[in-house]
Amino acid sequence: MLRFGIVLFMLFAAGMPTAAQEALPPALEAKIAAAVHELQSGNLDSAQDAFSAVLRQGIKHPLIYHNLGVIALLRDNHPEAVTRFRQALALQPGNGSSRLLLGISLLALRKNAEAVRELKRAVTLLPEEPQAHLQLARAYEATENWIAAVQEFQKLVQLAPQEPEYSYQLWRACTKLSDWSYRQIIKLNPDSARVHQALGIEYAVQEKYDLALTAYRKAARSDPKLPEVHLAMALICMEMKNFDEALSEIGLELELVPGSRAAAETKTKIEAAKKAASLP
Repeated sequence: MLRFGIVLFMLFAAGMPTAAQEALPPALEAKIAAAVHELQSGNLDSAQDAFSAVLRQGIKHPLIYHNLGVIALLRDNHPEAVTRFRQALALQPGNGSSRLLLGISLLALRKNAEAVRELKRAVTLLPEEPQAHLQLARAYEATENWIAAVQEFQKLVQLAPQEPEYSYQLWRACTKLSDWSYRQIIKLNPDSARVHQALGIEYAVQEKYDLALTAYRKAARSDPKLPEVHLAMALICMEMKNFDEALSEIGLELELVPGSRAAAETKTKIEAAKKAASLP
């Protein structure tokens, strides 16, 4: 369940000034104000009774339907929330808060494609609202649209650079995008240089250096001009104290990318390590 404070922020700070522009009958303003106060205080039963009583008087207003939707959302009654937010939007399609919370409830119901549509509209209506971008990013994740998810998290980090959680979520989405890209490459070309390179990285992390070298050599055969492959092999060979082979590999890397600082520094390290190993 969403934290109550977040829902209140979206309700009263983001969307309700727009909804309140549609005047309520004067006789009901006090009742509505009292119901809103109950909702703000967390008294959901009292708030629901008050809003429902207004509905029974035949008053149809987006503020009433929206707040009933918020109450249903806070109770994790997402089918009811979807109904109420749609009733609010039928009267006021441009209410960004109703659109955003509708998307959240659809996402909770795993109606992911519908959630994406609603949350995209919410982002258009509330372009500076971090929660809109966060929920849309989560909807994209649910549909495994990793490119779009990363783009939304990037926007989120730009909006709130001081929030470390958003940077973490961006990193996580980038990792998912990388995994997805890897799977797509395997489907298209199992002998791709990138596939072998990825295997080489995995084996190197596990310190299975012989397997890593084999994978990297396959990558180099698949794409002789792919950078970083010979650099990786040079580092592994240096780790295995095969200094001559390491120098040969780093030489190939420098032929591919003459301006590579990493390759130049690695060559210096290999030469130093070889010299140190030859000392009595």
